Amino acid sequence: MSFTPDIRLFTCHYASSQSCAEGGKVLAQLNFPANITLTRLACTGKLEETDLLKAFEDGADAVYVVGCPAEGCHNVKGSLRAAKRVDSVRKALAEMGVEADRVRMYHLERGLHPEFIAAAEEMNTLISRLGKSPFCRKAA
Repeated sequence: MSFTPDIRLFTCHYASSQSCAEGGKVLAQLNFPANITLTRLACTGKLEETDLLKAFEDGADAVYVVGCPAEGCHNVKGSLRAAKRVDSVRKALAEMGVEADRVRMYHLERGLHPEFIAAAEEMNTLISRLGKSPFCRKAA
């Protein structure tokens, strides 16, 4: 049975601004996986643990965050705050016996570059291997 994961991406406006140009057409041309739902934030530092967990509650098989470089965040410490929150959720998942890799943080430079696409492909490959999230409710 073929499995296409539902992956949610929360990304900093600055890290993704060029990636989202022209309504995402450029991403599609670069083979950005269509099963990844991208949400742009003013700063990933505004992201809370509850936002990450809510994505799982809403059916995501995985969630990842793309923020500015750790030492070069546009909003000074936002990317570091996001990384701490991602780490907190990873630990919580591991304590529940769920693969911590279902949540990841990437620190990337601004703009459209191969690393942005590579992170998406990496998550897609990993979660395709891991399978459906244990939090997904079965159809009634």
